[in-house]
Amino acid sequence: MTIFFKAFFISFVLAAQVAAAQTTWPESLTITPEKSDFVRTSTYADVIHFLDHLKSKSANIRIISMGKSLEGKEIPVAVLASPAVANEEEARASGKPVIYVQGNIHAGEVEGKEALLMLMREILLGDKKNLIENQILLFAPIYNTDSNDKMEKGRRPSQEDSPIEVGLRENSKGLDLNRDGMKLEALETQGLIMNIISRWDPQLFVDLHTTNGTWHAYPLTWAPSYHSAGEHGTYEYTRQMLKSITTTIKDKHGLNFGPYGEYHLEEGWPLKNFYTYNHHPRYLVNQFGLRNRMAILSEAFSHERFYQRINSTYQFVLEILNYTNVHTREIEAVNKKAEDDAIQLVIKSTGKAKKGVRFKMVEGEKLNQFITYDYISTTKPDGTSQLIRTGKMVAYDNINYHASFRPTVEATLPRGYIIPAEFANIADLLQRHGIKIDVLSKAKSFSGEFFTIEKLDKGEKKFEGHAMATAHGHFLKSNTKFKKGDYVVDLAQPLANLIFYLLEPQSDDGLVTWNFFDSYLEKQGVNNKPVQYPVFKYIN
Repeated sequence: MTIFFKAFFISFVLAAQVAAAQTTWPESLTITPEKSDFVRTSTYADVIHFLDHLKSKSANIRIISMGKSLEGKEIPVAVLASPAVANEEEARASGKPVIYVQGNIHAGEVEGKEALLMLMREILLGDKKNLIENQILLFAPIYNTDSNDKMEKGRRPSQEDSPIEVGLRENSKGLDLNRDGMKLEALETQGLIMNIISRWDPQLFVDLHTTNGTWHAYPLTWAPSYHSAGEHGTYEYTRQMLKSITTTIKDKHGLNFGPYGEYHLEEGWPLKNFYTYNHHPRYLVNQFGLRNRMAILSEAFSHERFYQRINSTYQFVLEILNYTNVHTREIEAVNKKAEDDAIQLVIKSTGKAKKGVRFKMVEGEKLNQFITYDYISTTKPDGTSQLIRTGKMVAYDNINYHASFRPTVEATLPRGYIIPAEFANIADLLQRHGIKIDVLSKAKSFSGEFFTIEKLDKGEKKFEGHAMATAHGHFLKSNTKFKKGDYVVDLAQPLANLIFYLLEPQSDDGLVTWNFFDSYLEKQGVNNKPVQYPVFKYIN
């Protein structure tokens, strides 16, 4: 059987399965896509109504709020546990690890929202109760609450207008919530980090998306948390977990999942290269590599029909939860080791160890049996050639997968940082991230180094409302006395790698990048002369 007819047959079977599932549940527990023959997606009210009905029928669910959106909507998080837990203290007392899964961070990518609702009813009321035996599940099906209901036709044409209408990508402030992980400007991001991540401490974070471009032929692609300056253990374990889950899904469901990425037709055909997205911890999945926790990016294939995308996302999350339910202690141990390693590196190698602060994407492994829609070359009337996609699926070997990151700039790991008292906004942001900060009770001298900014480049085109900045300069050793009230950030704490990436002046995704120091630097005349970066790196 050819790849094309295998895919057609599997799609036919999946359509039958989804249609059959539609008649299994009462109207109150039937999701909007099932009610509408998969032409509509759930509104915010639909989701709340569904969660209320689940809560009325099961003792193993509690609904908490992550916080409120700009428009005042509560962002619901369903807590599934057996026995039930009402808060993070009860979760910790249970001794069970927490797994967090969210959908709808981009409100036009709705498959995760629907798949999580389906999974909840089957875990609580169906045949998947075993998934809350060894773990506590936190599901946030509608993270971008405000933009979900701002639906229009034709918003994501790559999804074949299926469903007919979807919401906006950005939140009501115009921010892409998956670019907000470092600056924490959105209420949604603040609620997630402060009220869920810091309090509940999930061992695994799963973010559900849908692609909007490349015509590969994978129903779903995935990526681990690209750790950049983080510890390697969580990344390596997640890669192996994803490969195991991919094999399971192929064996059980006949679905071919693979690593996330895109190719560029301007490089010619057949393709030779496949590229993942970048390493920046502004992306929530990547930030977990700096938090010593595991994370998974899920990307359904936009060019399939709505019911297929829901099914792929559903099966992926289901098999992730099957895996974590069996390997909970193993996952906790890997995360704990990463945390300990981060702290010990600071304690033992202060002033000696170096970590990357800027990176470039490089070729890593080779991909074989890479499945994609094929292209043929044709000649246009003006004599130039162009590639046209066909309906034929093909498989290629020896594809260069660009999914590794090599540092281009490194910085010395300090024992910590001193932030002058007048930068209370910086200290506040760090605390929102869950970072521990002390305040000097009296004046004290520290040995370390200041960074002199000789040039501050600013992006000409704004990104997320910011003219992204890059600092160029050099470090100078210094013994400096700081005042009572100045902030001390000791790096020997669990979020050491996140602190490092936020505060290093040359970081490609730190607070300098996001313009947090622009006002101060410009007042000091950075555009005309070298200026000292105000955050001090201390060694002892």
